[in-house]
Amino acid sequence: APAVFTDTEFYQRSFDPREYLKEFYNLSDSQGQPNTFLMQNLRSLFKMFSLDGLRGDTLIDVGCGPTIYQLLSACEHFQEIIALDYTDQNRRELEKWLQNEAGAFDWRPVVQYVCELEGDREKWGEKEEKLRKKVRQILKCDVTKASPVAPVVLPPADCLLSTLCLEAACKDLATFRSALRNVGGLVKPGGHLVMITVLHETYYAFNEQVFSCLHLERKAVEEAVEDAGFEVRFSEVQPCPPGDDRADCDAVLSLVARRGASAS
Repeated sequence: APAVFTDTEFYQRSFDPREYLKEFYNLSDSQGQPNTFLMQNLRSLFKMFSLDGLRGDTLIDVGCGPTIYQLLSACEHFQEIIALDYTDQNRRELEKWLQNEAGAFDWRPVVQYVCELEGDREKWGEKEEKLRKKVRQILKCDVTKASPVAPVVLPPADCLLSTLCLEAACKDLATFRSALRNVGGLVKPGGHLVMITVLHETYYAFNEQVFSCLHLERKAVEEAVEDAGFEVRFSEVQPCPPGDDRADCDAVLSLVARRGASAS
């Protein structure tokens, strides 16, 4: 792990979205080995967004990074998506794909994989178009702030999605717990939180840069979610594929929680 916590400024300065996508988001590597970690997360998202009540008007994706994989199942159940990320170059990279610009990352194999889960691999073009239409805003956010998107004020959303974000953005458990409260405030009472979080990870690395990650236990995550005013409805831990030295996580937690009607 890095000797010091890699903070927001480090991300802004050193995080290269193109290299990140190339490293972690191809469906198979140059040797033709399947990207088990990504496929497992896509299957988890498909499963979670198939649960009862996981639908509505607005979904907010917190810490979207430069990726769209996390929205591929979600976009079938929500009418409008707002994507939030701290790092300027990540938001720009996401915009490139949404605008169908030359040189944008090719997500097609990933989209096809999700369409296959949904029963029709050939619908990938339709899904891409649907997602491009539904992402209405891409905004800067800081999860450590009480109002993460200030000065913008967003109406409370039906669903909050966060994949592989908070554990990288929070230097300790207290910050993680308060970040969940901060972003939890973006969801309306009765709305849902959908999360994918790596467990027991202290770093991830690519392109000769090492980024820190908060070492989390399942119980600590579930307690933080409940403390933020949510009731856990679904929680599942799967092992990380072994033998990958680009990160030291050993499990992934998929979680769905519902915000209490009396959440303050």
